[in-house]
Amino acid sequence: MPQAFLDCPTGLAGDMLLAALLDLGLPEDVIHQPLAQLGLEGRYRLQHGEARSGGLRGRRLTVETLEPDPPHRSWGSLRQLISGSALEPPLRQRVLAVFGLLADAEGAVHGQPPEQVHFHEVGALDALVDVVGVCAGLLHLQVEHLICAPPPAGHGSVSTAHGRLPLPAPAVLELARRRAIPLASAEGFPAGELTTPTGLALMACWAEHFAVAPALVPQQVGIGLGHRVLDRPNLLRLWLGAAVAGGSPGPEALAPPLDSPQLETVLQQQAQIDDASPEDLAFLMEELRTAGALEVFSTAIGMKKGRPGVLLTVLGWPDQAAALREIWWRHSSSLGLREQLQQRWALPRRSHSLVTPLGEVRVKWVERAGAPPRYKSEFDDLAALARGHGLSLAQVRQVVAEAMAGACAMATDNDLAPPETS
Repeated sequence: MPQAFLDCPTGLAGDMLLAALLDLGLPEDVIHQPLAQLGLEGRYRLQHGEARSGGLRGRRLTVETLEPDPPHRSWGSLRQLISGSALEPPLRQRVLAVFGLLADAEGAVHGQPPEQVHFHEVGALDALVDVVGVCAGLLHLQVEHLICAPPPAGHGSVSTAHGRLPLPAPAVLELARRRAIPLASAEGFPAGELTTPTGLALMACWAEHFAVAPALVPQQVGIGLGHRVLDRPNLLRLWLGAAVAGGSPGPEALAPPLDSPQLETVLQQQAQIDDASPEDLAFLMEELRTAGALEVFSTAIGMKKGRPGVLLTVLGWPDQAAALREIWWRHSSSLGLREQLQQRWALPRRSHSLVTPLGEVRVKWVERAGAPPRYKSEFDDLAALARGHGLSLAQVRQVVAEAMAGACAMATDNDLAPPETS
């Protein structure tokens, strides 16, 4: 799968991201088909073409609204539209995550429940086109690993449906706070908005982390131009990295840059259940995992009247709250649900596919300052190779260890510290 890096020296916006994907050669039908599944066919027009900004080429996109009086959609109605659509599940989950995150941020800054938030800029037709189009495009290009540079948010003020608001836009600041996203300095830029809530929400849901460019060989570069005239080229650049020959991780993949643990905010949902069968509980837990929960686990507890029961706990991102709640209401016997936001420290990690004589194995890399890097193989991949080749797990792990040793030797030859197995 291609690795990607998004360079955004003048900020982030949904139309710029979509323009960069089109500049990479994304077929327009990849954008139009899911929008038609949402009933939006004939309600918009994409106008895009090659243009210049500050002497550099790129692609500029405008979404033209063909509705005479487009509605200001609430998150509640928008969620129903997306959830009940015929979108492919991976795309539906991504789009719901982006708009759910936006709803939580907008609700927080305006003091409203997320379901009651009426999106003006965000829920307008052009934002729907941007979010659905960008998510569909990245899935089409099979982008799984994306790193985004810290974007500048802007300074000054901007006119919105809520009146004149300070910059960074309140929703942008809230998104950055919730996801611990670093915002680059806007010093030296003319006053104005550089990063929009839609653009930042898209990257918050897609980027593994926000950092400088990793070591990779650019294979394709798509350039999306902004509409504002600045004192420099107003653009973002989406790189797709070339895979190393043979698919094995090169030294760059073996030694990701050291970083400190990141403080993350996660959602915890819990309910005590004593009237569900083991089969029903297993089904509920699997549905919660399928919906994108980070963790789902149960604990045996004693309840009133001496009844044995379970405490079912779900962890997810804050923007997943509404979608996960729907799973609880649909598949559990509980009439109530406790929710709270918690903070956790997490070490930066990255995933990579390691090619071995038996086949590919996904490995996760973790680094900690002052300690050697560690890796852990995905158990499902180890089990699949063991079954497919009639080997034991121990034998498969040995083959993986030998393949990893070879990759580590490449890293050592390039003065990079090899990882330790774990």
